[in-house]
Amino acid sequence: MLVNAGVDWLGFPLRLPVHREDISEGEAAAIIHKLPPPHAGVLITYLDRALEVLALCRALGTNIVQLHGAISPAETRKLHELDPDLLMIKSLIVRGDNFTALRERVERFSPYVDAFITDTHDPDSGADGATGKTHDWSISRRLAELSPRPLILAGGLRPENVRDAIMTVRPAGVDAHTGVEGPGGRKSPEKIARFVAEAREAFAALEAE
Repeated sequence: MLVNAGVDWLGFPLRLPVHREDISEGEAAAIIHKLPPPHAGVLITYLDRALEVLALCRALGTNIVQLHGAISPAETRKLHELDPDLLMIKSLIVRGDNFTALRERVERFSPYVDAFITDTHDPDSGADGATGKTHDWSISRRLAELSPRPLILAGGLRPENVRDAIMTVRPAGVDAHTGVEGPGGRKSPEKIARFVAEAREAFAALEAE
């Protein structure tokens, strides 16, 4: 359904400290194996050791990983050295107005990662990402402008606000999770279709400027 709706990459959150995994690692690997190119599966994980991250990527059959949590620049450098073809996306968690700290993280991680993704911290649950909450988009906009790597926007995005988010932040891509789910927690075909349509129209508008 996601592929048919025009979604480029499918994220698989695994080895999570807060949220419960939606599917097993074996089920994720089976789905990733069947994805038709250019669609791809992305490991989303809070693992912070290069060898563990690489082992899980290889078990799943993916060469794209979204790194959350406390992984250090040294471990991302090690991960890059172990597998130069592994595409790494490093999260930048917006916690109020912490732009200065995030700018420093961009400087420290840029030599080793391929992209960044801004997401939202939820002080109530302690979760970093998958919160269903937006953050201050002006911070993401400033990070997108200064980052030498592409920046993806996440955090509370849904069909109703993704167009405004793209026009405000001007990211390289957008990421959605809870904002395209139905009442039962499963992905909604209708919301997915609307989200993709709104996002593609907004990106087309940016390209036309």
